[in-house]
This record gives sequence, C-alpha cells and structure tokens, in this order.
Amino acid sequence: MAKSKFDVYDHVTDQIITQIAAGTPPWRRPWTGGAIGAAMPLRWNGEAYRGINVVMLWAVAAEQGYVSNRWLTYRQAQDLSGQVTKGQKSSTVVKYGTFDGEKESSSLIDPTSAATDAKKIGYCRAYRVFNADQIEGLDKAFYVKPEPPRNLGTKADAGLDAFFAATGAKMETSTEPRAYYDIARDRIHMPPIETFHDAARYYGVQGHELVHNAELRIMPRRPIKCLI
Repeated sequence: MAKSKFDVYDHVTDQIITQIAAGTPPWRRPWTGGAIGAAMPLRWNGEAYRGINVVMLWAVAAEQGYVSNRWLTYRQAQDLSGQVTKGQKSSTVVKYGTFDGEKESSSLIDPTSAATDAKKIGYCRAYRVFNADQIEGLDKAFYVKPEPPRNLGTKADAGLDAFFAATGAKMETSTEPRAYYDIARDRIHMPPIETFHDAARYYGVQGHELVHNAELRIMPRRPIKCLI
C-alpha cells in the first residue's frame, strides 16, 4: 500500500483540535512556572513566527516541555555550529505565500492593450524545525532557563477538595509545573494551587485529568496520553 501523502492542512487542523481537546491549550496555561508557555516562538535569527505557526509551536513546546522559544532547521543548526541530538524528532511549521501564475493577455480582445498582471496563486508548504533544547553546541543565547513558579496566593476550596477526594482517584502535588494523568502509576499530578491564577482554573484542570482517570477505568485497553 502506498504511503499517504502528507497533508499540511489536515496536520494543522488536527494539532489544534488535539490541543483544545486536551483541556488546557498551551496559550491558556493557568499556572506559573516551567516552560516558556505563551512566549512568542522565534526563528534562529530572533524573527517572530506569525499566524498558525505560533499556535503549532506553542503546542509542541507544551507537550514536549521545551524551555527555549528558538526554532531552527537542521541546516541552520549546523551553520551555527550546533548539532541536533541523536534521536530527536522535528516539528512541522508551514509557509504560506503566492506565486505568479501564467500571464493572460487581452490582446485578442484589444490588440493595443498590454498583458494583464500575473495571477497570484496561493500555496502552503511544510518544513521541519527543531527546538534549541534539542540541539547541542549553540550559543548560550538560544537556551532559556525555565520560569520559576510564582506563589500567587491562590487558596484551596475545602468543598471542592472533599469532592475530588470522594472520587477515590489518587492525586499528588509537587513543584513540577505540569498537570497530567500518570497512567503507569494511576494517579493525577497537579502543580501547587498557589501557582495558579485562580482556584476555578485549578479545579477545572483537576477535573479534566479526573476524566482521563475515569476513561481508563471504563476502557482499560485504550491508550491514553494526556499532558497539559
């Protein structure tokens, strides 16, 4: 069977839908600390990505835990004396543009008229990039230290804590700035509530992870991987 052709439009759509379905897309992360979060993704030269690429690279950075917001092609990394670490997988970005189509002439209608401007035809092309965290040997400016968690003074709600405790789901809290359901250990991990911008979003994220816990119990053979 021939390998299906890569469809960049489908790839972009699927990635956005996946992030929205995860409950907390990277551009709406409600806690402090950890990776770059919503920092603007930049090219090798510091130029900011635009459009859908911003959302796509946010999603990858959040899923993989990348701290740097710099992205390079394999060749660009080599040109800067860097080397992609063995085994690393690239990420997709897209370039939109136009090119000149075949020029049409109106001379058949009016021999004295000039040829019309070329038609502009749109295109969308995908190419592959690596985050600076996947590359060794770059200048230190490409590497960014993780944002430290900030204590925002957000308080727990005793009633909601009791509700989640009554579900019987195993839960743990640590300074690790990630919220996820750990399938192997069958427990929900949450960052400290103090690092969330408000209690409503803390319990909203906790409830989302509880759903994944329930899904595994209902459909134990279904592979579930959720990281938000």
